Amino acid sequence: MTQLGLGLDLSTKRTRKREFLDEMRRVVPWSRLIALIEPHYPRGKTGRPPFPVATMLQIHFMQQWFGLSDPAMEEALYDVPLYREFAGLNEGMTRLPDESTILRFRHLLETHGLAAQMLTLVNEILTEKGLMLKAGSAVDATLISAPSSTKNGSGTRDPEMHQTKKGNQWYFGMKAHVRPESRLNFCST
Repeated sequence: MTQLGLGLDLSTKRTRKREFLDEMRRVVPWSRLIALIEPHYPRGKTGRPPFPVATMLQIHFMQQWFGLSDPAMEEALYDVPLYREFAGLNEGMTRLPDESTILRFRHLLETHGLAAQMLTLVNEILTEKGLMLKAGSAVDATLISAPSSTKNGSGTRDPEMHQTKKGNQWYFGMKAHVRPESRLNFCST
């Protein structure tokens, strides 16, 4: 037992985020994606050695999956041990990628058109397995209630309002369809 850790191993809980990252570690073709990037990746002959391609690629994917900006990803690497573990940043490392390192990696992908090539590669692999990647959106039908009473000046209900059922409950009003954000989902072909 060390003073710093107090002997507590909090990484044994199987959270949804841990399950997701474990699944992504298994299904994403990391070696093929790394082979695509390596010819363009800096060698680091002078100055600080660059982080491994695999580490930067996994950080890039986590940014996309969790919607993190470069500064937020840097903070998350410091704050969330699970993210460091997924990216292969073990406890013996003396430094973590900062936001400018993360930005330079993304610019490397953009400059050489690697993001489109990576998407093509992933789509080919999914097609081989009988799956396809589609963009979709979640739509929330929020109910806006209106008075059902006809005790007003005109003696009628609002003509734009009507009865609707949500679950086993009936409401009088209108639905407001809200599209909060887009998500990617897998569909079998």
